[in-house]
Amino acid sequence: MNEHISITLVQPDIFWEDVAQNLDMLDAMFVDSLENTDLLVLPETFSTGFTMRADHFAEDEKGLTLSWMKELARKNDLCVCGSLIFRDGARISNRLYWITPDGIGGYYDKRHLFRMGREDQHYTPGDSRVIINLGDFRLMPQICYDLRFPVFARNQNDYDILFYVANWPAPRHLVWETLLRARAIENLAYVIGVSRSGRDGEGVDHLGGSCVVDPIGRIEHILGPEPGVLHFGIELKKVREFREKFPAWKDADKFKLL
Repeated sequence: MNEHISITLVQPDIFWEDVAQNLDMLDAMFVDSLENTDLLVLPETFSTGFTMRADHFAEDEKGLTLSWMKELARKNDLCVCGSLIFRDGARISNRLYWITPDGIGGYYDKRHLFRMGREDQHYTPGDSRVIINLGDFRLMPQICYDLRFPVFARNQNDYDILFYVANWPAPRHLVWETLLRARAIENLAYVIGVSRSGRDGEGVDHLGGSCVVDPIGRIEHILGPEPGVLHFGIELKKVREFREKFPAWKDADKFKLL
């Protein structure tokens, strides 16, 4: 796995505000499909949907969703990631957890909260980027609305794969595909996007489109609008060779992140 990574993306039609039903549904989607998978990626708020009833559905580390993720990682000997509504004292975050077979390996709190959906009124934003190591790969997770902010995602030679988990709405689906490709091109990295299908409890439709984009902006694999599972592999050699052949990163402007 050191220089090759096998990834499974899961694109469900999420049951609105029903944690137990979503976890049962996801278990059924994975049946016999996780063999040889190193990393399983789930969408944003995959166990509840993108609800603003954050205070009601927020879980702590003993909650059902995180416990399920830990068991899934342990039982299948893989890493699992996806975001959930998480409570830490008075703070409620849209938090992406990275779970290894041994337990919690790290987390990222969504930095850019979607004000048009009132997310900023119910959640606390994160304040830092996170880089996660898997084999020789370096991965940076971000969440949905973060996709619109390229400075926060700028590759400083600190990651090979940038990935977004999302509940991206159908009316802006063209933006989803366009910005995923743009982030790959400008950062000379693989970019992965994982979203959901179906209509949520607020009447918002989603067209899926979970995909993987290579460093020159080509979509290598993509799911359509229906629920589905996508398996693929990435070779680290391909990323490194392209960055050496086309070292645009050497001419990047300097700037200061948080």
